Amino acid sequence: MQDCSLATLETVVSAQRIYFKSNATKDLAFRIEKLKQFKSAILRYEAKITEALWLDLHKSPEEAYLTEISIVLQEVNDHLKHLRKWAKPKRVATPIQLLPSSSRIIQEPLGTALIIAPWNYPFQLLLNPLVGAISSGCCALLKPSPYTPNIARVMKELVAETFDPGHVALLQGGRVVNQRLLEQRFDLIFFTGSPSLGKLVMQAAAKYLTPVVLELGGKSPCIVDKGADIKTAAKRIAWGKCINAGQTCIAPDYLFVHQSIKDELLKEIPAAIEEMYGKDIRSSKYFPRIVNEQAVARLQQLMKHGKIVYGGEVDVAEKYISPTIVTDVLPDFPVMQEEIFGPILPVLTFENLDTVTDYINSNEKPLATYYFGPSKVARKLLEKTSSGGGCINDTLIHIANHHLPFGGVGNSGMGNYHGKFSFQAFSHARGIVSSVSWIDLPFRYAPFRFFEWIKKII
Repeated sequence: MQDCSLATLETVVSAQRIYFKSNATKDLAFRIEKLKQFKSAILRYEAKITEALWLDLHKSPEEAYLTEISIVLQEVNDHLKHLRKWAKPKRVATPIQLLPSSSRIIQEPLGTALIIAPWNYPFQLLLNPLVGAISSGCCALLKPSPYTPNIARVMKELVAETFDPGHVALLQGGRVVNQRLLEQRFDLIFFTGSPSLGKLVMQAAAKYLTPVVLELGGKSPCIVDKGADIKTAAKRIAWGKCINAGQTCIAPDYLFVHQSIKDELLKEIPAAIEEMYGKDIRSSKYFPRIVNEQAVARLQQLMKHGKIVYGGEVDVAEKYISPTIVTDVLPDFPVMQEEIFGPILPVLTFENLDTVTDYINSNEKPLATYYFGPSKVARKLLEKTSSGGGCINDTLIHIANHHLPFGGVGNSGMGNYHGKFSFQAFSHARGIVSSVSWIDLPFRYAPFRFFEWIKKII
């Protein structure tokens, strides 16, 4: 994939600034029409999208639809349904000392937005934020990952066919293009990726005091307590870990299981994996591949410590790593020091839940927390820890509810999106007070007449 030139990049950025200043994107009818056109384009391109995701990541058509295409379509539908309400100015109360003035909040677009997406969900994580940019009235410059070139090419075609490049454009390239983009001035940078890269984005944004939304990651814990439905827990953990071969920012990163149920759970998880993919997992059309050979090599290193009790099969040429369970894990092992981003599940045990909460709180705040067990204990766990989101007695599915904000906290990110939260992420809530001229109360002017009386009402 050839990097776009600096001249092309600067031309596109300039064109988007001019387009936004024309105020065309602020028209509500324009936004709604563009969302409808966007939805139609996705439906037309569905076969191409599916094929590209298979070529890049070995995603089955079913997984591609469930985890990528359907999420973007649902987001568009939600914005089409609610946009008029979200965009409508909202009257708010006015304090008595400001009467007879009135107050309202106007939602206005931030301006030109840069959206940078990673390779693991290359379609969803680039185009889902775009929905919020369009509905809020922003212009958007999209930058996909070069590690998934087939879907990047399809998205470029889709965007070019659907949008004026002054409104929405997509530029290809690697790290050099990313660096050049971050040197430009935008009104918002929306970045999805690793915490280490997120810091570089935030550093670049500081030059212009550009607001950022950072959707990062981290080590999301999964806790299985005594009292959990072990068979159901095993199936949902296996599903959450194996979707996209574990290359999911909210995948269960490591497992904390109560000592009394460890043996039973570690029998049920492999059974659940083989129920989904069969005993010959490598031959299953439903099990994805690792993005590239460098990622395979990194994951191999993480498997060198501890005891592999299930899986461990690696085929570098095919970019395949089988679902793998590792026990006898210590906190200082490499597999516990970085986000795994692969189908490897390290297992630790506990007797007292305080051990779990102490461990979670001693590390960076994760993007998600998963707990299987009694609801009363789950509530206590949530009170004692912090994470971007999570599930009780399930994994991953909170990302599919567009009524919930999705985002991280601390090292796992800042800002959130999905549904109304996407609209708000790309908007500025502008507070306006409207005063009348037929009366001008004297108490605010020097020499502040009736001051003692005014003190009593404000």
